[in-house]
Amino acid sequence: MNGAEFPFPILIFGLVAVVVVVVIILTHLQEKKRREELGALAERFGLRFSPGKYRKFDHRYPAFQFLGTGSNRYAENVIHGKVGEFAIEAFDYHYETHSTDGKGNTQTHHHRFTVVAFETPFPLANMTVRPEGIFDKISAAFGWDDIDFESAEFSRRFHVSSSDRRWAYDVLHARTIDLLLNSPRLPLYFSGRNLLIKGDHRFSASEYPRIFEVGRRVLEGIPEFARGA
Repeated sequence: MNGAEFPFPILIFGLVAVVVVVVIILTHLQEKKRREELGALAERFGLRFSPGKYRKFDHRYPAFQFLGTGSNRYAENVIHGKVGEFAIEAFDYHYETHSTDGKGNTQTHHHRFTVVAFETPFPLANMTVRPEGIFDKISAAFGWDDIDFESAEFSRRFHVSSSDRRWAYDVLHARTIDLLLNSPRLPLYFSGRNLLIKGDHRFSASEYPRIFEVGRRVLEGIPEFARGA
């Protein structure tokens, strides 16, 4: 064998190692850029930015089960302060789940998304407003329907459930319905003194202003008589 030649397995291993290093470097640079953009966003809105990693963050919002899912849970890139009259806390969230194939091999799945949490000075009823899914339509066909509204388009696009039907109608009036129909289709979770807007991905810095606006306007639109659920 020519001394200048490398065994094929070693060559493959070397190429894989190079690819891994490149991916790590690119990921690091992307995360650095994201932190810089979020820091600039926070400064523009007069908010504070904390890029560190915070565990047990789900304990701050115990009523919201999706934050207690899986293992290795933590929040990072936390933005906090006030938007309008409401305190906010926006953060990237991570958790892991695990699956095992038929051969006993375990695979780890990483789940990452952004949450924007608003705190209100008045209590809220439990309510979830989320995009309607195919299983919701199937359930409705069997009589397990959600709360319907005068807006057929809103009822078709969103699934609404609440511990207080009357309160749901008071909060989701015509102006708020129009706002949600013309905003990103994201789930809204109301409970206690918090409204949480959950992304299905990590928001880019350019997406935050619209989410801040939606949450603020939904809460500002709650009538005075409904601010004591």
